[in-house]
Amino acid sequence: MVYQNYIGGKWVDGAGGHTFASINPANEEVVGDVAQAELADVEAAVEAAARAYVLWRLTPAPRRGEILYRVGQLLKDRKEALSQLLTREMGKVIDEARGDVQEAIDMAFFMAGEGRRMLGYTAPVELPNKFGMAVREPIGVCAIITPWNFPVAVPSWKIFPALIAGNTVVYKPSPETPLLGIEFVRAFQEAGLPAGVLNVITAPGVAVSQALVRHPKVRAISFTGSTKTGTAIAADAGKYNKRVSLEMGGKNAITVLDDANFDLA
Repeated sequence: MVYQNYIGGKWVDGAGGHTFASINPANEEVVGDVAQAELADVEAAVEAAARAYVLWRLTPAPRRGEILYRVGQLLKDRKEALSQLLTREMGKVIDEARGDVQEAIDMAFFMAGEGRRMLGYTAPVELPNKFGMAVREPIGVCAIITPWNFPVAVPSWKIFPALIAGNTVVYKPSPETPLLGIEFVRAFQEAGLPAGVLNVITAPGVAVSQALVRHPKVRAISFTGSTKTGTAIAADAGKYNKRVSLEMGGKNAITVLDDANFDLA
């Protein structure tokens, strides 16, 4: 079985027909083969998101929240299966894997409620018989690029807020944990999210991520990962005046024991 990309409401192979393997870090078994996105797939995904944005931004926020609530219910129903997959694909012990998935469940329900709290504000002004008013508006197509270490939780922190605000998303999970990204997105499809609102593309290397960041129809980028990569994304975003959110660098302590391979460590 080849896990496909999800673009414009359809599961599709990569434009070049290539695949790459997702490997269990504990025993090096192949967990699954994944469609490898190419630059043409980036273009297709962004265009699908841009088309979907026209109607999604006009969908009432409470209605958007209802869909996200259904996503949360599906994730809750599939918590154990997703946790088992997370342990196989990423390598966390099962208790931590369950916590990772629970983060996404909690975020789904929380952001579903935010659909009824998309509040603006009014403010007094200097002129008589006038008032100032602010209304929250979505920005457009968002690129979401996430790491391997929290492969369900981190995407949920980024994707749910983007969608409830009326944005559309092109999501690129880490090439180390693509199956989890795909299964996460599958819950949105089954919850009734309109085609093109959320798209997922999977690929190793930097070419696809770079093309996604630089695409002129991508208005905002949210990235979690290395400082080096995040700095490069910030530089690219600055050239095109894109909004960018970066979480860079790890702070996890590593204990090296006497019997470790010191060169590898």
